[in-house]
Amino acid sequence: MDDLQVSLPAGALCEQQREEEETWRRKPESNFAADMDLRSELLKSIWYGFTALDLEKSGKVSKSQLKVLSHNLCTVLSIPHDPVALEEHFRDDDDGPVSSQGYMPYLNKYILDKVIEGSFIKENVDELCWTLTAKKNYQTDKTSSTVLPEKDAFRLWCLFNFLSEDKYPLVMVPDEVEYLLKKICMGMSIEFNCVELEDFFSQDSVQQSGITVWVFLAMMNSGKITRGIEKSIISMAIEEVYREIVGDVLKEGYLWKKGQLRRNWKERWFTLRPSNLSYYTGEDRKDCQGNIVLDGNCCVEEVDDQILFGSKWIKNVFNPVLPDRDGKRCMFCLKTLSKTYEMSASDTKQRQEWTTAIQTAIRLHVEGKTSLHKDLKMKRREQREQREKRQQAKEEELHRLRALQEERERKLAELDLLKEAQKQAQALLEQDEQRRRQQHEQLQRALEVQLREAEEARVSMQAEMALKEEEAERQRKRIQELEEMQKRLEEALQQEIKARRDEEAFRYAQAGLLAEEEEKMKALMRLQEEQEEYILKTQREKQELKQEMEAKSRSLDEAQRQLEEVRANRHRVDQDVVAAQRKLRQASTNVKHWNVQMNRLMRPIGPGEKRPSLGSSFSSFQIPTQRDPGLRLRRRSGSEDQDEESKENVDTRAGCDLEKRHSHASNGDMDIP
Repeated sequence: MDDLQVSLPAGALCEQQREEEETWRRKPESNFAADMDLRSELLKSIWYGFTALDLEKSGKVSKSQLKVLSHNLCTVLSIPHDPVALEEHFRDDDDGPVSSQGYMPYLNKYILDKVIEGSFIKENVDELCWTLTAKKNYQTDKTSSTVLPEKDAFRLWCLFNFLSEDKYPLVMVPDEVEYLLKKICMGMSIEFNCVELEDFFSQDSVQQSGITVWVFLAMMNSGKITRGIEKSIISMAIEEVYREIVGDVLKEGYLWKKGQLRRNWKERWFTLRPSNLSYYTGEDRKDCQGNIVLDGNCCVEEVDDQILFGSKWIKNVFNPVLPDRDGKRCMFCLKTLSKTYEMSASDTKQRQEWTTAIQTAIRLHVEGKTSLHKDLKMKRREQREQREKRQQAKEEELHRLRALQEERERKLAELDLLKEAQKQAQALLEQDEQRRRQQHEQLQRALEVQLREAEEARVSMQAEMALKEEEAERQRKRIQELEEMQKRLEEALQQEIKARRDEEAFRYAQAGLLAEEEEKMKALMRLQEEQEEYILKTQREKQELKQEMEAKSRSLDEAQRQLEEVRANRHRVDQDVVAAQRKLRQASTNVKHWNVQMNRLMRPIGPGEKRPSLGSSFSSFQIPTQRDPGLRLRRRSGSEDQDEESKENVDTRAGCDLEKRHSHASNGDMDIP
């Protein structure tokens, strides 16, 4: 069962892909294009992996190899792998035709349909398929000095897949090969030589319709394009083109950026893609310092010290641009809804390139396009198709002109025949004339008697000759009329050809204007919808802010009322504290006076001494009780007041005991200890 063979020919792959496109067209249009682009790019890489497993080139791969390929694809695509699904898929069929039980239905159903864009790294999928196919197809001479490193060959393979046609087996047309080589030569700062490429394609007529990736890599390893250039420069150029085309990097480089908080200038490495602008501390792009999301609400403005007045540039005296503390002059601003980023380039040319690139990224986002080079690739393909259509139309026009030329030649042949017939008639006429003259001479010699009859015969012959001459003159006029008619026909033919060309040019111009008008109407409708949504959002936010301000105002009034109540309570408490302190001072004075009286009473009364009258001194002192509100307030105020009050209570109890003892002693009942 493990030796089951599954065929995957190129025609069946294209047919299956068309069926999948029809199924996916039922999805929303915005998701359909992105999903189909991703699926098409993945299928190109997987096609190389599948063909690499086909060692016998029979279009069939064993089931055990498909298991390994499927498991590795699920791993790099970050989707769960179902090992039982492959067994069940090929359980009832040992041949596995592509139309029903081949590998493509399994690949679409169990792998590609589960792929989520952004959940995996596309480069890992390419590396997996490159590893499989390079072992079989990429055989190079390691000792040669012109052989590219493995990493550069992999990047060229990825670039080839990106620029190749969506037909299997994958080939890249000569125009795309020339475009890619020009980009690489531009990265190496050399001029591209088209002669060698034309010689390469002219050697083989089959390659004029497109070359495979292995032929392309062999051409690069031959050193014809990179002759005399160091490998490091070639690698840097290939990496730059790879990041630009496959990585969707519109522009990279150093810029000075002004901080949002400290307002100081720092040099950062910026990387621009169609969806965002990221900046790092260095070229290695390891420490990302920020990411600016680009959308339709962003705009870029150049800051310049000149303005356009009429048709001349004059100095901007109303808003002059002064250099910063660090001398930054080539500045431009990137404005978003939340922030404005100030940046400065090294020179005016770099500033112009950066602003143009950022505007291109914003335009791609507004148009709903995810990749600049995919859009350029489609435009180049459309131009090729239009060029082929024009070539076909030109061939049809040449065919029609050939038909007209044949018709003209046929008419000229008929004219020649008429001329030949005229010559023959003239010859016959001359022969007749000669014969008549002979007969006339014979008759004149033989029939001199019949001279009158001969004279009449001569007159009749002259009349006949006049008629013949008139007939010949009419023939000559007819020939002239035919020649003039031929000239008029040729002029009418030229006018018709010119009118058809003008009509075709006007039709193309009208189609372009209609397409441009439709795009502008779509953009206008989108802007109008965004404006209406923004107005509704602003009205809702304004209503919520108004309600929140009313709630805060009510809370503020309530807090102010509570504050006034607290102030009134505090005023009453302050008055109570003042009264309590006043009572406390009075009580302290009374306690001191009582202590003086107690000291007097503590001395023993001698014989004959008169007991002092305590009524007068006692009558002026009242013992404070615990029910006094001033003392209760003071007790609550602190521990020191409590200690004083406890002392006062002790002194009061002691005074009461002494008073009792004196009263007993005066009555003679005092106990002696």
